Amino acid sequence: MAGRARLSPVGSPTRGTTNPNRLRRVDRWLTGDHAVRRALRTADDPLAVDLGYGASPVTTVELAARLATVRADVRVLGLELDADRVAAARPAADPPRLDFARGGFELAGTRPVLVRAFNVLRQYTEDEVADAWATMLGRLAPGGVLVEGTCDELGRRCCWITLDSDGPRTFTLACRPGDLERPSDLAERLPKALIHRNVPGEPVYALFTALDRCWATAAPLTPFGPRARWVETVRLLAERGWPVLDTHRRRRLGELTLAWRAVASSSSASVPARRTARGS
Repeated sequence: MAGRARLSPVGSPTRGTTNPNRLRRVDRWLTGDHAVRRALRTADDPLAVDLGYGASPVTTVELAARLATVRADVRVLGLELDADRVAAARPAADPPRLDFARGGFELAGTRPVLVRAFNVLRQYTEDEVADAWATMLGRLAPGGVLVEGTCDELGRRCCWITLDSDGPRTFTLACRPGDLERPSDLAERLPKALIHRNVPGEPVYALFTALDRCWATAAPLTPFGPRARWVETVRLLAERGWPVLDTHRRRRLGELTLAWRAVASSSSASVPARRTARGS
């Protein structure tokens, strides 16, 4: 990683919890999303950063393998604030394809085209989210994408926000439908920017209310399995005017992606004025 600017790491260490395949759902979405694929394929330097990979580098190793299906020469850099975690990850490194370093929201002075920041911001206060977003977005390469979200320990319930230089653009739910009693079970995994907004009068609360109602309406499809019921639930949601962006294929994977405006709140996190990246 020669030539990287020397910046002091910004942030607080995560708990470090991780499991193999925990982030498979977001990785599958990343490799299929048009904006992410375009960003990787057109980048002069196809660098992706996995921020806060935890006590084990396994999910970063998995990310490198999965992104290589989009662009063979992709480079993945795992960043952790804890120097011991970086040292523990070294045996898995395979530079330049895969490497590890100390770093936080400043992204260790790099200019990646993709940042995956999962289960990082949940430990922060809601007031700190916007500045963390702005710091990371200010380091992105032109056309870059930030995916920030949360999932459970097994990766069966996930929620994330996709951002670019202009701020949040989409909100995604991804799950194993058979593990749900109702879609609102996913609310416990909302990203920090939204989890405290799941109260009456807020858009994200209205979304889960609508999803639960559509799920109930789709109950006659239960004999065909939870996946079929989820697909019908999302179809009904779109029919009711929600800005659903998924294809049928993505719905069958247990996903739902909406335009950010569907859940945006005037009092929820927004990105401050764009910052000029340093050390570029």
